[in-house]
Amino acid sequence: MSLPSDFFGRIIFILHDYGLALLRGAGKTMAIAVVGTIIGCIIGFAVGIVQTIPVSKNDNLAKRFLLNVVKFILNVYVEIFRGTPMMVQAMFIFFGSSALFNINMSIAFAAYFIVSINTGAYMAETVRGGILSIDPGQTEGAKAIGMTHFQTMVNVIMPQALRNIMPQIGNNLIINIKDTCVLSVIGVVELFYSTKDVAGAYYTYFEAFTIAMIMYFILTFACSRILRHWEKKMDGPDSYDLATTDTLAYTSGLVKFPDPKEKEDK
Repeated sequence: MSLPSDFFGRIIFILHDYGLALLRGAGKTMAIAVVGTIIGCIIGFAVGIVQTIPVSKNDNLAKRFLLNVVKFILNVYVEIFRGTPMMVQAMFIFFGSSALFNINMSIAFAAYFIVSINTGAYMAETVRGGILSIDPGQTEGAKAIGMTHFQTMVNVIMPQALRNIMPQIGNNLIINIKDTCVLSVIGVVELFYSTKDVAGAYYTYFEAFTIAMIMYFILTFACSRILRHWEKKMDGPDSYDLATTDTLAYTSGLVKFPDPKEKEDK
């Protein structure tokens, strides 16, 4: 079958002959973005919690020294990975690990690793900001009843901070979907890499990348809608009753919400 001369004809031709390859590339893109975002969030939460551990003059010298060293190392990690392009990081880690440490990473492992640690650096600052946005009185109250810093973070602060930083988590996922294209420099066969192969086969760059652009938009738009729905679920209902059957817990009297069925009967 020869290549059609019109634009839409070439689009249909590419989808017919290379649609499966493009779908596989899109699947690889989504897998790297989702897994990298999840692992990056775990790294970010861990780094953010450590960065907010208070250091006071009453602590022993060894604890203060150790915490300051750990925080310094984590700050260096965050600043380096937030201050350099992911493409440069991919080249440095993939080729540098072999040249300096004789570690031969597989391309797949390198892709997940690079996206994860890059996302972790951004999430660390997001988590730190989310923790600091919570009223300090809640931390003081938790410490007053004997909670450790870790218990306070897990049981009191993080559940509230998580809702505040959900939009940024979704934003990082969408950024990762788009930024996986830079991993093509180390040979990762994702959507951008697959599109380059398709475009080079018949020199149909405009048509091939039109398809790729639409596929990227579908992926990012679908993820943004799903995450927006998840945010609304986390907000809960606009009105609710206290989850208790103890009448002594109500300080201003019992409140009974009208039953919709009773209104219909009337």
